[in-house]
Amino acid sequence: MSRKEPQKPGRVLLLPIDSIEPSPYQARTAFDEPEIAALAVSILQNGLLQPISVRRVGLRKYQLVAGERRLRACRLAKLEKIPAILADFDDSESAALGLLENLQRSQLDPFDTARGIKEVIRLWGCTQAEAARRLGLSQPALANKLRLLTLTPEQQDLCTANHLSERHARAVLRLPESRRTAALEKIARDNLSVRQADKLVESMLAAPKGPSPCRKTIPMVRDVRFFVNTLQHAVDLMTQKGIAATTSCDKRDGCLEYIVRIPVGSDGRVVPGTPAPPSPAAAQTAVPAAPAVPTEAARPAAAPADGTEDFAVQLL
Repeated sequence: MSRKEPQKPGRVLLLPIDSIEPSPYQARTAFDEPEIAALAVSILQNGLLQPISVRRVGLRKYQLVAGERRLRACRLAKLEKIPAILADFDDSESAALGLLENLQRSQLDPFDTARGIKEVIRLWGCTQAEAARRLGLSQPALANKLRLLTLTPEQQDLCTANHLSERHARAVLRLPESRRTAALEKIARDNLSVRQADKLVESMLAAPKGPSPCRKTIPMVRDVRFFVNTLQHAVDLMTQKGIAATTSCDKRDGCLEYIVRIPVGSDGRVVPGTPAPPSPAAAQTAVPAAPAVPTEAARPAAAPADGTEDFAVQLL
């Protein structure tokens, strides 16, 4: 190695292991410690067969580009120096190469992969189509991986802890966010295959919408639960009288939303048995989804196109 160019890019250097810092763009968040330990034993017996890749970040300071597992194993083996290929990469290139090595060498957690792809797209400042081309993926495959990040952190942890595959996670994305956790728990508990998970999701989506879908489990304090049960009892009485009233209940924007849909005739009147006006206490709690506008005859507001009226109740 020339004294004038002692650290020319592309050369293999024998660097002090303490002078190498981990990559801040490492996509992998979990490492198999027994696998690292086995690699350390192999390195002690046979040496490091393939150098790691680094880039200079200061005077006698280097940053890892590729080879996180090898670097960890060398540290575990208590090596003082390690062979490294010096590379001349910027931040975006370093992040992309680290991601590609993980994708090619060992299967990444699907959420780590998605986060890594999102990061290199940010660093590159490019479109998904361009990122897919540069990463050697099809655009739909890349988009599907990024969609996994729409799962909540808790749902992602549930998938990882139970070793659910990317296809398991993608299956539940067809469900509303509020129903995904229950589906993932059942998939994990019953050890369902991907095909069985797809069928579970289809059955949940195709579940008949009876008169009382609000009976699904939603955590509520006792007083709120009593209030909702009272509303549901009133709707049940209407259905017993022949009115095909339906309800739905969901949590959104920090509120519990309760919607009652009552069929009306062409004249805007409920058929039969118009419900009594709400009590003052209930009126303070109920927030109509579409308040009626007073008219000269004080007649009911025009019915929606589907022949129903909605009343939304939001409990703060």
